[in-house]
Amino acid sequence: MSMRTLPLLFLNLGGEMLYILDQRLRAQNIPGDKARKVLNDIISTMFNRKFMEELFKPQELYSKKALRTVYDRLAHASIMRLNQASMDKLYDLMTMAFKYQVLLCPRPKDVLLVTFNHLDAIKGFIRDSPTILHQVDETFRQLTETYGGLSAGEFQLIRQTLLIFFQDLHIRVSIFLKDRVQNSSGRFVLPVSGPVPWGTEVPGLIRMFNNKGEEVKNVEFKHGGNYVTAPKEGSFELYGDRGLKLGTNIYKACRPLTCSEGTQDFQTQGDISTQLPRYSANRSVETHMSGASKNLTSQTQESIAPNPLAKEELNFLARLMGGMEIQKPSGPEPGFRLNLFTTDEEEEQAALTRPEELSYEVINIQATQDQQRNEALARIMGELEIMDQPRRSASKGDDLLAMMDEL
Repeated sequence: MSMRTLPLLFLNLGGEMLYILDQRLRAQNIPGDKARKVLNDIISTMFNRKFMEELFKPQELYSKKALRTVYDRLAHASIMRLNQASMDKLYDLMTMAFKYQVLLCPRPKDVLLVTFNHLDAIKGFIRDSPTILHQVDETFRQLTETYGGLSAGEFQLIRQTLLIFFQDLHIRVSIFLKDRVQNSSGRFVLPVSGPVPWGTEVPGLIRMFNNKGEEVKNVEFKHGGNYVTAPKEGSFELYGDRGLKLGTNIYKACRPLTCSEGTQDFQTQGDISTQLPRYSANRSVETHMSGASKNLTSQTQESIAPNPLAKEELNFLARLMGGMEIQKPSGPEPGFRLNLFTTDEEEEQAALTRPEELSYEVINIQATQDQQRNEALARIMGELEIMDQPRRSASKGDDLLAMMDEL
């Protein structure tokens, strides 16, 4: 496994998270100043210098639960709150979108172009915030320094590490299903047409050489696809044409979507909420893995069995969260709850019907035995505290706020 995969995984998943949050902020008619504050706070936290320095250190990937904890914290770096069902859906959409992008990269090195597409879009969210723009540009420089000189083999190892991370994750998303790039089992359909990777030839010709390296014969064959030569290589500069659409914001395009009952189609023009991909099923949300019983059993065992990397993952989270400077709310500005579902009823139903094996449970850490470790964790947890905000008993974010207080 590659030790340089974590920055690419984090930045691309973070970019997808921002696309979705931007969509839902608009769909719920959140005032523009509040929406900008949420995105600015999250992006500022995400690209914090100390956080990036820790992220770019060579290290192995950790479990999905460990990374999920980081994104949970990141999504709540501002005045916005998500309850458990919405956070589950957000994370599922993030992971499936990036998995699709990794699978369709024409060549392993293009995962870097996908990352640059995400960074380009993120800069569009903060064009009026020069300080945060500088943070993103600095991360671009780190990416160029870290990955600019890697060989094709090293990029292939990174891509393979990412695919291992996403292995057995087959959540159905309606946009992918409607575009017929995902089938009913949740697996993606790879195309057999379009441009070939830059620097390669269109398949269809076999060349044979003698022991002197001279071509002595060639044979044509039918490849069954419709391939063309790539027009140009994508730009790896700070500004430029990346040459591919993977990693751009798919939630901006207006397209017909089926309503939750699956009875009719309608065109989405003004209602942005309907443009967000929803899980295609008889109910509005269904998250399942293919391989059913075997995979679910293995995930259940993973949740129950002691994790031999638990100490390393705890240290990993401590380092990352220690460098994550949360923007604390200033003044009496109240928070608000964001719903990733069309209605509150759908959100409640999703929380009740989601298989327990696919839920991301909160792990309570008791740091009382080792005094030195206790002090370090107390310092980190102190940095993660958010100033008290007005609490409403009816707020669905209360359970998540209580959860974070227990960390």
